[in-house]
Amino acid sequence: MTQPPPARIGNAITDVDTPALLVDLDAFERNLQRMQQLADTAGVRLRPHAKTHKSVDVALAQISLGAVGQCCQKVSEAEVLVHGGVGDVLVSNQIVGPRKLERLARLARTATIGVCVDDAANIADLSAAATRIGVGLDVYLEIDVGMGRCGVAPDSGAVTLCRLIGDAPGLRFAGIQAYHGKAQHIRGAGERAGAIRHAAGAVQRMLDLLAAADIACPTVTGAGTGTAPFEAESGLWTELQAGSYAFMDADYARNLGADGAPDDRFEHSLFLLTTIMSTARAGTAICDVGLKSTSFESGLPLVADQPGVTYAGPSDEHGTLRLDGGTRLGLGRKIRLIPGHCDPTINLHDWYVGYRGEVVERIWPVSARGAFF
Repeated sequence: MTQPPPARIGNAITDVDTPALLVDLDAFERNLQRMQQLADTAGVRLRPHAKTHKSVDVALAQISLGAVGQCCQKVSEAEVLVHGGVGDVLVSNQIVGPRKLERLARLARTATIGVCVDDAANIADLSAAATRIGVGLDVYLEIDVGMGRCGVAPDSGAVTLCRLIGDAPGLRFAGIQAYHGKAQHIRGAGERAGAIRHAAGAVQRMLDLLAAADIACPTVTGAGTGTAPFEAESGLWTELQAGSYAFMDADYARNLGADGAPDDRFEHSLFLLTTIMSTARAGTAICDVGLKSTSFESGLPLVADQPGVTYAGPSDEHGTLRLDGGTRLGLGRKIRLIPGHCDPTINLHDWYVGYRGEVVERIWPVSARGAFF
């Protein structure tokens, strides 16, 4: 059951119930504009990744600035987006199983739907679903450019798969998926750029093989928040799939720019509002953000705007804060945390509370919360 929102429009931030996802709307809007400008300047399309925000409202805000649509990872996410009014969705993942394929194909009755493949049997199953429903699907061959997860090597076997897509009833060969996820959090800018140069070599080999086989490749799609400038400047990628740029998190804050300083092109706009619930021990305060309200696999949350306060560790419903020197946080005090990893943290919440200044301006549902099937 969806819980009621933790605030109402017009509330002061201090009146928001906790734990709550806060969005600084000024920073959020600047982030959206900066990524769109990056894509526009490079002459490439922006297709933001909805696996981060899982929100129809955020998707429509991105599209209003020029994004061509959205990408996502699951059929259920695509269903939420399409039913919410997004007309162009790429499921940048492999979808397997007859029920999922039928649901995917049905979405193509009302929207442009794309999906990735790396296997001939999956191509045949996609074709069967598309022809049974009477629709066309855009299909992208995923090549492995360094992620070491899904995707095939850029070789003659990959060309054969592309030809199979183009010849299959109900399918259109739409291009190649080339995403290097492991490069997103390489800390040094030079090392990140080097990883994308290596990925670009794989993309170029694939494009050369397709050209030799007289197979047109309409789109090369991929990239993420940590590397998008490199793919945009490469002349090879034609579409960017960055997602976390809208919000940012503590892990991305560890990436460095070309000057060796923290890369601050995008701002933290997503926070967890938390309440101090115990001050019984000296040098320590306990807050109400723990394992059930934020993700920890990418590290501990950062404490925003509170020098001398560190998030030291979680339990299920509690977070321990260490207080340096004479720092004090009174009982009932509300402070903001920056989550370690925004994507899985967002999936733990039902609502975004958007604020400007100190006042709640928008309440957005996390529309695709739990949509992982």
